[in-house]
Amino acid sequence: MKTWLKRSLIALGILVVFGVSLIFGVNLYVERTSSRYILSPTEAPKADAVLVLGAHVFSDGKVSDMLNDRLIEAQELYKLGKADKILVSGDHGQKDYDEVNAMKDFLVERGVPTQDIFMDHAGFSTYESMYRARDVFEIKKVIIVTQGYHLMRAVFDARELGLEAYGVASDLRNYGPVMNSYRLREIAARDKDFFFAKLFKPLPTFLGKTIPITGDGRATDDK
Repeated sequence: MKTWLKRSLIALGILVVFGVSLIFGVNLYVERTSSRYILSPTEAPKADAVLVLGAHVFSDGKVSDMLNDRLIEAQELYKLGKADKILVSGDHGQKDYDEVNAMKDFLVERGVPTQDIFMDHAGFSTYESMYRARDVFEIKKVIIVTQGYHLMRAVFDARELGLEAYGVASDLRNYGPVMNSYRLREIAARDKDFFFAKLFKPLPTFLGKTIPITGDGRATDDK
């Protein structure tokens, strides 16, 4: 084999090893820096709000199993007095797809007063939800609710953006084989958010006027 080819292959091998090490190293860093802030519902401190991250909603307005469990956990934290307000943050970028109103309806049907539920209609990503929680809703201390595989990244994003953030996992059932692909994709998502939240801090898609979480959640109603 020619010397230049050998050197090229060696260089390529080094780059591959470096790239893989970086990907998994960042993933591990996000896990380790966030895991200490993930608590049980009873351990979670009093906060300004419980933040529920959106997930799939069906065309009839019914929430998916994963979102159902996030909302059940948020309701439990609210009942425990861990926060006086709930912020539901998700995708409402199209008229025919609306995560946040479905989330609010779910909570209202279970007895949470409508004025205590704020909707973030532009929570298009985990990073954007945390950014908007800080800058639009003026939250300083937050309890984030989502499934465990997702929670470490959410807490990492929030803390890197200056929020005093804690997480409560909402794994109330077995979600089946789909979790394998979710966990694999989450590695890439953690790497992306590491650079977003720690280094570049880009603006979210939308900001807009402030809607303090201390006010009335009906200020976010669009119906």
